[in-house]
Amino acid sequence: MAKPENQSTRPPGMNAGERTAALSLSSIYALRMMGLFMILPVFSLYAHDHLKNSTPLLIGLAIGIYGLANAVFQIPFGILSDRFGRKPIIAFGLLLFALGSVIAAMSDTITGVIIGRAIQGSGAIAAAVMALAADLTREEHRLKIMAMIGMTIGLSFSTSLVLGPLLDGWIGVSGIFWLTAVLALAGIGVLHLWVPQPVASTFHRDAEVVPSQFTDMLKDPSLLRLNVGIFALHMILTASFVVVPVALRDYAGLAGGQHWMIYLGVQLISMAAMIPFIIYAEKYRHMKQVFFGCVIAIAIAQAGLGLAHTSVIAISLSLLLFFIAFNVLEATLPSLIAKTAPSEKKGTAMGIYSTSQFLGAFTGGIAGGWLYGAVGVGAVFALCAGIATVWAVIAASMREPRYLSNHLLKIGNITPEQAQTLTQRLRQVRGVVEVNVIADDGIAYLKVDTQTLDNDALSEFSAVKA
Repeated sequence: MAKPENQSTRPPGMNAGERTAALSLSSIYALRMMGLFMILPVFSLYAHDHLKNSTPLLIGLAIGIYGLANAVFQIPFGILSDRFGRKPIIAFGLLLFALGSVIAAMSDTITGVIIGRAIQGSGAIAAAVMALAADLTREEHRLKIMAMIGMTIGLSFSTSLVLGPLLDGWIGVSGIFWLTAVLALAGIGVLHLWVPQPVASTFHRDAEVVPSQFTDMLKDPSLLRLNVGIFALHMILTASFVVVPVALRDYAGLAGGQHWMIYLGVQLISMAAMIPFIIYAEKYRHMKQVFFGCVIAIAIAQAGLGLAHTSVIAISLSLLLFFIAFNVLEATLPSLIAKTAPSEKKGTAMGIYSTSQFLGAFTGGIAGGWLYGAVGVGAVFALCAGIATVWAVIAASMREPRYLSNHLLKIGNITPEQAQTLTQRLRQVRGVVEVNVIADDGIAYLKVDTQTLDNDALSEFSAVKA
C-alpha cells in the first residue's frame, strides 16, 4: 500500500494563501448577502407606499421569491462549477445578481421588483464558493474556512438589518437596489483580484453535492428533522419581516427612519447573549437542551409579537428574545448537520439543508403576505408561533447528537483492496468512530471524538506502510 502522505493530526495554522482565500471568499459572501438582506426591514413599507399594484401577497412574494430561485439554482450552479470552473460560474452568478438589482431599482411596479428579486436569487453562488474554498485549502483546514464563511453570513445579516433603515432614509429603497448592484460588481472585482487561483479544481465530497447520495440523505430521519427545522426557522423569519416594519410604524407609532435603532440594540445584545448558549451546547455537550429551548423561545417571542405589537418596548423585547434564539439556532443547525451526516456525504447533506433554508424563506414570504392581507398583522405572528410550536414537538424527539468532528486524512493513490486494509487499521485508533476510505479521492473520511482521540496514534499511522 502506498504510504499516506505525511499529515499531522495537530496541523499548523492556515498558510498565507489559505488565509487570503478565507478572507476574500468571505468578502464575496458578505457583499452578496448584504445586498439580499438590506431590503428586509424596509421593503414592506416602501412597496405599500411607492410601488404600483402592490398587495400584501405580492409584497410577501417579492420578499421571498429570491429563496425559491436560490433553491432551484444553487445545486446546479455547484455542479456546473465542476465542469466550467469555479470563478466563471461565481462571476456569472454575481452578474445575474447585479442584473436583478438593476431591474428592481428601475421598477415602479411590484411586478418589476418581483422579477428583479427572482433574478437576484438565481445568481446562486453558494455551492460554487464552497467548492472553490475547498480547492484552495488543505483538508485539515477546510472546516475553518467554512466556519469563517458561515460567520460572515451571520454578521452580514445582522448588519443589514441596521443598514437597511438607515440607507432607506438617505437613498431610498431604489437606491439600496442600485447599491446592491454595485456590491455585486465589487464582488466580481474581489473574485479576480484577491481570490487566489487554485492549482487544480477537484471534486470534494465533504463540500459538494453528489446526486447519487440524495435518496440516502433525504431518508435519514435525523437529517430530515434538521432540514424541517431550518425550513421552519427561515419561514418564520421571512414571514415576520413582512409585518414587523408595519407593526413598528402603523401600530406602535415609530417612524420608519427610527427603526434602525431598534434593530441595532437587538442585534448587539443578541449576538453577545448567544455566546454562552453556544459554549454550553458545544463544549459541555448539551446541544439538545439548548436547541429545544431556543425553539420554545422562538414560539414565545412570536406569541409576544402577536399579543403586544402596539408597543415599541414589547416589540423590542420580543425581537430580542427571537434573535437570541435565532442566532443560536443558525450556528448550531449546520453543526448538527455536520455531526449527523457521514463525512463523505456531508456536502450532499449541506446542499439539501441550504435548499430547505431557501424554500423556507420563499414559503414564509408567501404565507406572511397572504395572511397579512387576509386577516392582519397579528395573524402572521400567530402563524409563526404555531409553526414554532409544531417544530418544538418535532424537536423534542431528537436524540442527543454524537459529539463527533469530521477529519480528513489524505492518503494518496491506493487500490480498493488497500483501502479496505486501511479502513480496518484506522478503526483501531482510539477516538476514531467512523471510517470511509474513498480510493478514487485519495481521502479517508473520518468521524472522531476529539476528547478521546489518540492523536499520537493517528499521527504515527500516517508514517506506517500497510
